[in-house]
Amino acid sequence: MKRREFIAGLGGTAVAWPLAAQAQKPMPVIGFLNSAAHERYTAFVTTFLQGLKEAGYIDGQNVKIEYRWAEGQYDRLPALVADLVQQRVTVLAATSTSAALAAKAAKLTIPVVFTTSGDPVKIGLIDNLNRPSGNITGATQLNVEMGPKRLELLHELLPTATIMALLVNPTNPIAETLSRDMRAAARSLGLQLHVLDASTERDLDTVFATLIQLGVSGLVIASADGFFNSRVEQLAALTVQHAVQTIYQNRDFAAAGGLMSYGGNNKESYRTAGIYTGRILKGEKPEDLPVQQVTKIEMIVNLKTAKALGVNIPLTLLGRADEVIE
Repeated sequence: MKRREFIAGLGGTAVAWPLAAQAQKPMPVIGFLNSAAHERYTAFVTTFLQGLKEAGYIDGQNVKIEYRWAEGQYDRLPALVADLVQQRVTVLAATSTSAALAAKAAKLTIPVVFTTSGDPVKIGLIDNLNRPSGNITGATQLNVEMGPKRLELLHELLPTATIMALLVNPTNPIAETLSRDMRAAARSLGLQLHVLDASTERDLDTVFATLIQLGVSGLVIASADGFFNSRVEQLAALTVQHAVQTIYQNRDFAAAGGLMSYGGNNKESYRTAGIYTGRILKGEKPEDLPVQQVTKIEMIVNLKTAKALGVNIPLTLLGRADEVIE
């Protein structure tokens, strides 16, 4: 006979329940939302799962994860947020700036853990880094704030150039802020800056043809954008094909053949998001988890691409590079 535990019911009636049935509880569900396409984010998802495991949770064993990807179409994010809410997720991991802003706009009552390339206070996600109020916390790489520094590095590489360009996705909710900050940086360096828009494959071809017509010497690709992050190989190839010296935020761009990258470690912020998600599942409150800032900034230079473009990288710049691809 199988062992059973008896619990007194109403009126003193004994009701028998199998122990296994009592112990079986539904697994908590995590919603994972990102504005990009999943193909380019496998390594980041792996890092998120790593952090989740450090906090004691493994997908399929004691937690379930529902993934939603906007495929670079930002207008899909509100519906994806609503869909995850209908799935009764316990925590929402909004792992891109636009996804986090969509979650914030939805005024959710469930906890939200974000990753963002921007300053979360400046873009309105939270009001305090050390003690975020409400139901939202996370990690930032501060890559948006490094946009002016990327322009400065490009100017150091091309000291005689006077015309630069910034490539932004106009559908990105922080595109206007990015453009404003970069225009101010260009003025301080005495540079003329053209801001060009791209949100589709066709736009990219048009942009690079326009760069030549405008006489642009250097290009900064705006950070914090799922559309661009999902197309680093294509962007790298276009910059070489059209001989435009270009800098972007992440290492993948330089590794794919782009000239330079400069930015924070995105993977570390995903690991932090995984850890925080696990801690919240265990009962901690978002307001008690200070927003973490990635402190390691990496500059990668692709020397092979520089030679192909006929660009001489100054030794002062090479000496500061964290990695040189030859």
